[in-house]
Amino acid sequence: MNAIDIINKTKKKNELSESEIKWLVSSYTDGDIPDYQMSAWLMAVCLNGLTETETLSLTYAMRDSGKIEKLDIPLTVDKHSTGGVGDKTSFIIGPIVASCGVCVAKMSGRGLGHTGGTIDKLESISGFRTDITHEEFEEILKKTGFSIISQTDELCPADRKMYALRNSTGTVDSIPLICSSIMSKKLAMNADCLLLDVKYGSGAFMKTREDAQKLADLMERIGRAAGKKCRADVTDMNSPLGRCIGNALEVREAVDVLSGRSKGRLYDICIELAADMLELAGKGTVDECTALAKDAVSSGRALDVFRETIRLQGGDPRVCDDTSLLPQAEHKFVIRAMEDIEILSIDSEEIGMTSLLLGAGRVSKTDKIDMSAGIVMNCDVGDKISMDGTIMTLYSSTLSDFSDAAVRALGAIRFRRI
Repeated sequence: MNAIDIINKTKKKNELSESEIKWLVSSYTDGDIPDYQMSAWLMAVCLNGLTETETLSLTYAMRDSGKIEKLDIPLTVDKHSTGGVGDKTSFIIGPIVASCGVCVAKMSGRGLGHTGGTIDKLESISGFRTDITHEEFEEILKKTGFSIISQTDELCPADRKMYALRNSTGTVDSIPLICSSIMSKKLAMNADCLLLDVKYGSGAFMKTREDAQKLADLMERIGRAAGKKCRADVTDMNSPLGRCIGNALEVREAVDVLSGRSKGRLYDICIELAADMLELAGKGTVDECTALAKDAVSSGRALDVFRETIRLQGGDPRVCDDTSLLPQAEHKFVIRAMEDIEILSIDSEEIGMTSLLLGAGRVSKTDKIDMSAGIVMNCDVGDKISMDGTIMTLYSSTLSDFSDAAVRALGAIRFRRI
């Protein structure tokens, strides 16, 4: 086999065999195929796509490039979100499901762009560790039923190398490549049940519901073909998820949801997703699982799981009772309404880019995140705000002149005078 023949086959829309795809992935991971040849193949995939059989073969090849997790636990569930602005659902849903007797073993990543990833958000808790050993991970899961770790060097090295190349060559936006990247990592974690939350809208990678549904359907079929109980939900990310955007701010909001103090769209989506995970795990009908999830919050059991997991992963569990212990911004700027208005829409992507200006995200992997930075929204679509009422508040410890950020943030809000 050689890379040129494989590139040409994909360029001419001829289906690759499983052995050809396996050879391509392993040879690139081992350094035998140079970046420029793999880039050419990835671009051919972006232009011509892959068949479902090819996508499954690519997923398996990437999964098998490294270690496959094996946990001494009878039943585990995992959840993946394609991400968005203000998406802190993983560390709300995990404790809810775990407190209902189902083990949630999750691997997450750091953010690049808008805001920090799940790992960044959790690391805003003083001392919290995600680089724990397999033995520590398993022990925490046996004690609390919930743990999130960062991706190790042993899991899916092919995906890590290929994603870095895709990011630098403009070959990210391909449904087969997105699917194989996500599913290879999920299958390497080897959970019995898998829930996929595929987001669409201005603040998501998939801009239209149609494209999100295509990705969701493909990932669901790939998961089931791999022998997993798998379901994909498509959810809206046209406006930020919750009121807080930014690492420590999002942990604060998660605590508010888990304690039952905060209801609304974020709470509703988390209950819905948690119920779906519980149903996949065989805990009852959707209605029964919804009741279980709600009771986990109202009883305080879910917050207890989160508190204990934080403690076992080296973090300060007191944040679950006093969120002022999270990083606090040195500077803030309040954006107020200049007249009586009604909010018509909120552009999630622009809000996310504003949080990046404030220091809540990173442009390159080496950038340092300001854990205290971010935005607290004081409005949602349909809200009416009186003159001088607060639209949102910007926070930062690295930025004291909010001029540019405020202009961008206000530009994300479409409103009408009332």
